[in-house]
Amino acid sequence: MLIDSRAFTAEEVDVAMELIDIVLKDESQKDYKIDCMVNDQDQPVGYICYGPIPMTQGTFDLYWIVVDPNFQRHGIGSKLLDFLEKMVREKGGRMILADTSTIPQYEKTKNFYLHNGFQEVARVPDYYHPGNDRITFCKRLNGK
Repeated sequence: MLIDSRAFTAEEVDVAMELIDIVLKDESQKDYKIDCMVNDQDQPVGYICYGPIPMTQGTFDLYWIVVDPNFQRHGIGSKLLDFLEKMVREKGGRMILADTSTIPQYEKTKNFYLHNGFQEVARVPDYYHPGNDRITFCKRLNGK
């Protein structure tokens, strides 16, 4: 699956591809994990990139969640999050953090996190550039 450049800036695509390259080129690294979801024709429709946050106990970062625009609004993103939660629990995780931007094109992303049980826990004004804050969302996993 190519990252749809309609949804992301060229810089974001470069960063996402850099993480994919790290995972593919170094199987021994433990910072990033990527899992892909495919459709009935074995074609990729989405992926997640996540990993444990160093120097924490059971805290994981959701670096990327990407769903092909042709498959959005079909529950793919929620299924990827469900899978992520299962993986994090199996690794003894207790919370997942996800960051996003406050620019209008990320409003659906913000609503997606809120709809899936994340809560806004931090906001850094002007983080990405003036007028574009970073929002950090957190989902605490039950029983942890």
